[in-house]
Amino acid sequence: MSIARRPETDRRAPDARALPCPCCKEGTLRLFHEVEGVPTNSCILLETREEALAWPRGDIRLGFCEACGFISNTAFDPALTEYSGRYEETQAFSPTFNRFHEQLARELVERHGLQEKDIIEIGCGKGEFLHLLCALGDNRGLGYDPGYSEERGRALGAGRFEVVRDFFGPDHTERQADFVACKMTLEHIPTPHDFVDVAMRVARRPDGVVFIQVPESLRIVRDCAFEDIYYEHCSYFTAGSLARLFERLGFEVTNTEITYGDQYLTVEARPAPAGRPAAAGTVADLAALREAVDRFPETLRARLAAWSARLAAWGRDGKRVMIWGSGSKGVSFLATVPGAEVVSHAVDINPYRRGYFMAGSGQPILGPEDLETTPPDVVIVMNRVYVPEIRETLAEHGLHPELHAL
Repeated sequence: MSIARRPETDRRAPDARALPCPCCKEGTLRLFHEVEGVPTNSCILLETREEALAWPRGDIRLGFCEACGFISNTAFDPALTEYSGRYEETQAFSPTFNRFHEQLARELVERHGLQEKDIIEIGCGKGEFLHLLCALGDNRGLGYDPGYSEERGRALGAGRFEVVRDFFGPDHTERQADFVACKMTLEHIPTPHDFVDVAMRVARRPDGVVFIQVPESLRIVRDCAFEDIYYEHCSYFTAGSLARLFERLGFEVTNTEITYGDQYLTVEARPAPAGRPAAAGTVADLAALREAVDRFPETLRARLAAWSARLAAWGRDGKRVMIWGSGSKGVSFLATVPGAEVVSHAVDINPYRRGYFMAGSGQPILGPEDLETTPPDVVIVMNRVYVPEIRETLAEHGLHPELHAL
């Protein structure tokens, strides 16, 4: 049963307070999307269905800054989230992802001459990317992440890097680096201006490079990718809003890319030369973002109705429906789409997630090998980038269900 209350897309809640933008600190946030009672963690490992159903809930109220393009969950409460050893977020069991990850690391090492350099990664997860950056350039690495696993780090060959199992903050600026990475972390930070300001202090002057990767949010709003809107992600960036943040803090943007099926946004920057402020307005995307925000409620209503109708039809036909991907997109899909209780299981190739349960909705998580005894009729793929990989994995187990991708 889907417990989260549904988005009320036919009304725009009044903004009783003029909420200041935590990114540019100049504009104010206009609310445009609300969901009540969503699970506050989506990658947490929950051992029983009862624990999963009882997991804490919070609200999403997205506000859009007309001045800089930043989008924030104004209802976010960091006390409701947990980042610990049972936070299992890695994508490193996917061959598709690993090819992308290694290519990205190689490009960064080559582009910035990262050979025998000092590297810091803020939010290093299980350490896979930090390991790649160190191994490919014989670099020295330092990571920060409360969910890091020393056992899995040793399996990578952690002698090349060390990790502080803590959140990065002002108390961790004594070490400096030639290259500072913050990958798929900034979207979890409710005050990005202050956080990035601190992060930039560890970039060695005058040539230190800062690299940030976040979900690309113009696509999320324009295409109504509701599966990419969930509680842990309290901050949403476009190329323009992230570039403007860098420039506001005295860094000049040297490279911007949208990658991985147009889902990931990467921005690289270095300190602006002394005496010359960084150029403003690197990417002009405010008009397109404003239009997408205005259309979002209508687009969401239509997209949810279409998925709800599909689920209802499969349920009437007695089909066994599963989602592939038990992480954040899966939790969001199950919490948002009316009728998602038709989904019986989630599937994930990450063996560390097998045997646990989906936060909020309680579906058990299977590994691909489990499908031979519990075969699906329909598989909904949470990320279309993985469709070829998933089809191949299913075929290896003699299975050919209907595949539908978000």
